[in-house]
Amino acid sequence: MPNKLITYIKDSKTELKKVVWPTKKMVTNHTLLVIGFVLAMAVFLGAVDFGLNKLISSII
Repeated sequence: MPNKLITYIKDSKTELKKVVWPTKKMVTNHTLLVIGFVLAMAVFLGAVDFGLNKLISSII
């Protein structure tokens, strides 16, 4: 059992060396993209909520 654990840890370290990590610029760009998308969706959903609220209020 301990031999399998040691093999697993060695293999994991080997695989982690193969990973291509993103650059700081890529991380910054993707973060800004996500923030922008979330803000756009918040505005859109706020507008839909406001519109539906007005529609329901005019019906009732």
